Amino acid sequence: MTSSRTAAKAARPAYVCDACGHQPPKWLGRCPECGEWGSVIESTVSTPLGAGRVVSSRLPSEPARPIAQISAAPAKAVPTNVGELDRVLGGGLVPGAVVLLAGEPGVGKSTLLLDVAQQWAAGAGTPSLVVSGEESVSQVRLRAERLGALHDKLYLASESDLSAVLGHLDAVKPGLLIVDSVQTISAPGTEGVSGGVTQVRAVTAALVGVAKERGIATVLVGHVTKDGQVAGPRVLEHLVDVVLHFEGDKHSSLRLVRGVKNRYGAADEVGCFEMNENGITSLPDPSGLFLTRYNEPVPGTCVTVAMEGRRALVTEVQALIGAEVQGSPRRTVSGLDSARLAMVLAVLERRTKQLKLYNREVFAATVGGIRLIEPSADLAMALAVASGGLDLAMAPQLVAIGEVGLTGEIRRVGAVGRRLAEAARLGFKVALVPPGCAPEAPRGIEVIEVSDLRSALQSAARASAAAGGDRQ
Repeated sequence: MTSSRTAAKAARPAYVCDACGHQPPKWLGRCPECGEWGSVIESTVSTPLGAGRVVSSRLPSEPARPIAQISAAPAKAVPTNVGELDRVLGGGLVPGAVVLLAGEPGVGKSTLLLDVAQQWAAGAGTPSLVVSGEESVSQVRLRAERLGALHDKLYLASESDLSAVLGHLDAVKPGLLIVDSVQTISAPGTEGVSGGVTQVRAVTAALVGVAKERGIATVLVGHVTKDGQVAGPRVLEHLVDVVLHFEGDKHSSLRLVRGVKNRYGAADEVGCFEMNENGITSLPDPSGLFLTRYNEPVPGTCVTVAMEGRRALVTEVQALIGAEVQGSPRRTVSGLDSARLAMVLAVLERRTKQLKLYNREVFAATVGGIRLIEPSADLAMALAVASGGLDLAMAPQLVAIGEVGLTGEIRRVGAVGRRLAEAARLGFKVALVPPGCAPEAPRGIEVIEVSDLRSALQSAARASAAAGGDRQ
């Protein structure tokens, strides 16, 4: 009788949501955590180790050694020959590392990884294996033919069973494994449906173990939720070594690979790509995408330098001031933060006394599809609005960097030296910056420190007048 009670306590029925991992005390038709219907399933929870169980010691498979005697050669990164991806990864893919690449549907994840697989097969000396659980091998072949990604050492397989995937690894013995996507693979003997929390956790844990044991660089494609987060349990991001987000607007050719977690390099790097009819190509110098070249200066524009990770990107901000309207005027943005635009407009009207914007429509946008959400673009946004409202064109070789406070002061932002160096490299001659930033300026660019919004407008007007005189 005692043994039966112990067994009942050791494996008691429990319930878990197959979508988010929440464990309600009883079965429910709808998960109270994520709101999914029919996702709560019965599970089995074993007794934890602290409840009377004893774990005996055993001899380790490999004894511990002094750290100085351990070679770092097996962990050396192998370049993928896709320059922007190697930048984000910290030099390339490390044998045995597991990378999770997440992004919205249709953004170009499969296209990018197919190019990576072809480059690996051509240059790394070991085969690459692409396992697709969403497309047939014929469909992947059509894309590879369009991209020119045909190589004898690039292998394709269409599988949705983890055992079959492991069988392909035994047969091909690849140096690179790409699984597209991890939500489509199911593990035999594991509860839940494909893509559920339990299945995704089991599949990822198994692939991580195989990758570490055999030294296979592995890339897992992951789905995202409506708010852009990686779908599945949070433990999925803890299991892998690198987490990358693939971002981009379907109406723009610009694509960004942003590092979120990286055990082998910097976690804040950003890689830039351009999507075209021939596939996806790296953009080692993308600043030209975010600028418009004018024959003559145009009111309503101002250039700033944004930081994407550790990379400085020269970006143009445009503003259009509409006619006076009755009621509430529209405030429309594209690529900018609407809340920051509203704040800049309020400060601009209150602190400068030169513009009346409360009854006028304002439209603000960036060029090239880039999104600016950092405060360093406040000054350029304010100058673009003032330029459009006063019909005064900014100097074409002027950049503005700084955060605007509610009292109208210009606050300092990070990486000013790197921003100014990028602006100087592209030929900009004058920069409006917050106080205290002049020592960080490189040669070839004139730095004007501005303490508040009013002095920034005056300095910009003088620079524009001087530029107009030079043109004459």
